[in-house]
Amino acid sequence: MELKWLEDFLSLARTGNFSRSAEERHVTQSAFSRRIQALELWLGVSLIDRSNYPTTLTEEGRQFLETAEETVRMLHASRLNLQASNRPSTQMVGVAALHTLSLRFFPRWFREIEDKIGAVGSRLLPDDFHSCLQAIVEGGYDFLLTFHHPNVPILLEPELYPHIVVGSDSFVIVRSPKLAIADETKPLPLLSYASNSFLGRVATFAQAQAGAPSVHVAHTNENAMAEALKFMALEGHGLAWLPRSLVARELEENALVVTGPEIPLEIRLYRSGRRTRAIVEKVWGAAKALAADSMQNWNKIV
Repeated sequence: MELKWLEDFLSLARTGNFSRSAEERHVTQSAFSRRIQALELWLGVSLIDRSNYPTTLTEEGRQFLETAEETVRMLHASRLNLQASNRPSTQMVGVAALHTLSLRFFPRWFREIEDKIGAVGSRLLPDDFHSCLQAIVEGGYDFLLTFHHPNVPILLEPELYPHIVVGSDSFVIVRSPKLAIADETKPLPLLSYASNSFLGRVATFAQAQAGAPSVHVAHTNENAMAEALKFMALEGHGLAWLPRSLVARELEENALVVTGPEIPLEIRLYRSGRRTRAIVEKVWGAAKALAADSMQNWNKIV
């Protein structure tokens, strides 16, 4: 049994609407439904009466509601107490970052932060977009480091989760010279992300742009890790949409080649407005200063 299942159940009990609760919990409706079903399987009873609209609780669901509320309250209270008693954490920040950014961007960027304010402890969560979003929303992490594209909105309230642009990248479609192309008129195999993942949605937009090659899906990577698709592409299994920073070396060495348009991406740092420790404010201020320095350098170039 997972804590997020209980929190999902409490949200659904409050809204009476699967779609609204899925949006509130920052997951797709299908993923939200699966988590509610997983909780019901674990308990061995049906909690939700799906024959009515708006959704209502079964008798077992009403009985379980108070237990779920008390369990979630106690667990969150215990976590806060433990964090408050852990003195070193006052000089440590938690950052949830997409896999690619945690590997390619975070180490250099965080060194630049430390160059400005001195040594800082960090707690890094490299994960997919939904998990990182959940980490900052549920209060366990101070910052979210993510790609952004205007056609794939990030549903965070600006007042509670302000952001700054800390870098840039691009999305390119690449293939290995190993990929045999017998007939250029036929669609090429595409290595795809899960359609409901963040990079999957950006790839769908990119694939619809002029100049994108004709493709058919040959492989879907369900965990939304760009790194896994990169290695599949290197072995010649198909084309893949990948962040340019992830394949920069392979492009230089011609192990991969770009075969379509390039889609600009922002790298954004979001912060939780609820977390206001002094060290969080110092890191946020340093990140703003670095972003301003980068913009000034860019203006000098152009």
